[in-house]
Amino acid sequence: MNILDLHRFSETPLECKPFDYLVIPKFIRPEALPAINADYPAIDRPGSFPLSEVRPGPAFQALAEELNAPAFRAAIERKFSIDLRDKATITTVRGQCGRRDGRIHTDSATKIITVLLYMNPAWEASGGRLRLLRSAKDLDDVVVEVPPVEGTLLAFRRSNNSWHGHKPFIGPRRVIQFNWITSQEAAQRQLNRHCFTAWLKNLWSRLHRPQPAM
Repeated sequence: MNILDLHRFSETPLECKPFDYLVIPKFIRPEALPAINADYPAIDRPGSFPLSEVRPGPAFQALAEELNAPAFRAAIERKFSIDLRDKATITTVRGQCGRRDGRIHTDSATKIITVLLYMNPAWEASGGRLRLLRSAKDLDDVVVEVPPVEGTLLAFRRSNNSWHGHKPFIGPRRVIQFNWITSQEAAQRQLNRHCFTAWLKNLWSRLHRPQPAM
């Protein structure tokens, strides 16, 4: 069974203002969601973690493999009119949202295409809904707001004005980020940074874990 609905992807028009993007609910086929959510890696702290630093189950790993497959790359290439054949990719995973998350940014200049896949069964909170924005200073200058509901895809071309962010939210928020990167060296630098950050967060968590009473 294919996990990604590439037909739905091909039928969804690309939005071009103020930058190139598209939003696709149910991009992950509904019948695949229970197994992927069951196999989602357990993450108990904020931050982005490379797949090498977490322990996903087989259904989640199958999703990661489809994201890296030629068919998905070709669909992205057609939609964004871009050649990604010699570009590196990285996959990171989030499980928790912290108070510092959601600040307005454009993504780093080494990223070419950003793909976000949300994996939350429902979303009632006003915070944590990603907003694509017209400016760098106003979180209410919204182009579109994307609830992070399971199966939803948001993909956009990174540019100097690809502003996005969300209102504050603290708690569980599952999102998979998949990027095409300008070079393997740039991808490795990003992975090294994520790995180091993950190590620091793990160390901080262990040092501040409540000790059992004697």
